[in-house]
Amino acid sequence: MALGARFISPLWPALSSLHRAGLGQHRGLSTPSGLGHTLDLGGIFPPLVTPFSPMQEVDYAQLEGNLRRYASIPFRGLVVLGSSGEYPYLAPHEKLEVVSCVRRALPRDHLLLAGSGCESTKATIKLMVSMAEAGADVALVVTPCYYRGSMTSAALVQHYTEVADASPLPVVLYSVPANTGLELPLEAVLTLAQHPNIIGIKDSSGDITRMGLMVHKTRQEDFQVLAGSAGFLLASYTLGASGGICALANVLGAPLCQLDRLCRKGQWQEARDLQQRLIEPNMAVTHRFGIPGLKKAMEWFGYYGGPCRAPLAPLSSPQVEELRSTFSANGWL
Repeated sequence: MALGARFISPLWPALSSLHRAGLGQHRGLSTPSGLGHTLDLGGIFPPLVTPFSPMQEVDYAQLEGNLRRYASIPFRGLVVLGSSGEYPYLAPHEKLEVVSCVRRALPRDHLLLAGSGCESTKATIKLMVSMAEAGADVALVVTPCYYRGSMTSAALVQHYTEVADASPLPVVLYSVPANTGLELPLEAVLTLAQHPNIIGIKDSSGDITRMGLMVHKTRQEDFQVLAGSAGFLLASYTLGASGGICALANVLGAPLCQLDRLCRKGQWQEARDLQQRLIEPNMAVTHRFGIPGLKKAMEWFGYYGGPCRAPLAPLSSPQVEELRSTFSANGWL
């Protein structure tokens, strides 16, 4: 951007409102009766992996290949540069190129959420501006955590408020304590939900009581709660969550979309049966084996997983067999 930061800040709230209004006008987004939402986040979003070549360079051809395969699955949109995308391992120019690549391939009626969180408020705002220019629709902002001992509720509210004030994109909060060692406090979420440019949260904690309170306490706000894992997607929907950003959707996207449909239709027995078959595979590609396991499982379902970037190491042969057994035992292989 040619303008200095002190000139950008007063302009971005107005630009953000125009951007969001344009999305609602041109993308046919649904507006439920009653309070409604400026931007409907209902549905399943896979947090895409970042494909790497054997030399650990971003492989854009393989990324495009995965996107073509995902095009037949009724995702609400895609997430890039999340935890599953090895976001901390990408250089700034790679992050922007990945967003641009996905935006070119993604239908205009699908949302593109881009991980935009940095450790400092200033860097987060700068990255958000670049993400908007690259084609992102929404900024997914993880909690800053390096100085986690100082990240009080007040400090986090101030950080996210300044970010949302200056952002050209609507903001979705991202709380992933398994990776950051820091949970965004509930009281901070409830305060931030009142900000007109903060439209939701991806909560990966698995604390269903907490998620239920978020939904309940923000029901008068333009704010949506997204489940951060496929393991508790059904439980989240029963409490009023709007959708899910689930790593397992990289592998089993169609079944997760089916679970979404069953919940929306109130077919709870079918939904429960399907959810139960997803729990162990989800645990395997998240807590048990992480991104190396997720990428390995993708290969069995016709996608390109490929290597991770060091220092993430590939699975051992016994780990691969355990992973395969988990998917087979639940009827997926």
